[in-house]
Formats: sequence, structure tokens, C-alpha cells
Amino acid sequence: MPHVIVQYTANLESRVDMPALCRGISATLLEQKDDAGGALFPIGGTRVLAYPAQVYAVADGKGDYGFCYINIRIAAGRSDAAKKKAGDAVLARVQAAFAAAFEKNPVGVTIQIDESPGQVYDAKHSNLHPLFKK
Repeated sequence: MPHVIVQYTANLESRVDMPALCRGISATLLEQKDDAGGALFPIGGTRVLAYPAQVYAVADGKGDYGFCYINIRIAAGRSDAAKKKAGDAVLARVQAAFAAAFEKNPVGVTIQIDESPGQVYDAKHSNLHPLFKK
């Protein structure tokens, strides 16, 4: 982890470079350091997936409003300060990516970080992590 899900109204596809946004969020998360100066998140566990909503109603539904919801799911064990710093860094990256859209159209963006302290079930099958071990 982190696993990031980006859900957005389809009208944003012509206003925001969503592939670049996904790469930017990933890069931003991977730049984050823990309290000891090490990587806050593992490279091989970082995933950012984006899904456009073709059908939507935003606010009163009368305008061509845009909305983007970004959920960052992380495993427990990071300090509150590190989580806040990561969230603030992602917000800055998202604000830059949405700057032109905000100038021209009403758009809302929500970013939430959820921590999974007590999972009921957590299975993994991957050969990605060995690619990034030093």
C-alpha cells in the first residue's frame, strides 16, 4: 500500500490529464519519507487507479460541474505527522494538475486518506516487490 482510487466525472477528461495525475500522485507518495528518513511507502505496493463516471450529478446537477474523489488507503503504522505531510503533498500535486480546470469551470476535489488498522482479511499475490529491492 498505498492503494489510490481516483473517481471523477467524465467531463474532467478534457480538462485534466488523468494519466499524468495518476503518475504524479504515485510519484508524490513515493517521495514521502517516514520519521527516520526512509521511504514512507513501498514502491511495489503503490498503485493509483482512475475511473471516470459517465453518469453523474454534481451539486444541483444544472451546470457542467466537475468532481474528483481521491481515496488513499494505507496500512497502519505511520505517524500522524507523516500521514498529514503525505496528504498535503498529494493535495499540492492535485491542485497543480487541476489549476487550468479551476480557472474555467466549477470543480470540486476531495482527498481522503483511510488507514486500515484491523483488517478482517488481507491476501496478496505479487511479484512486483522484488523488482524494487536494493
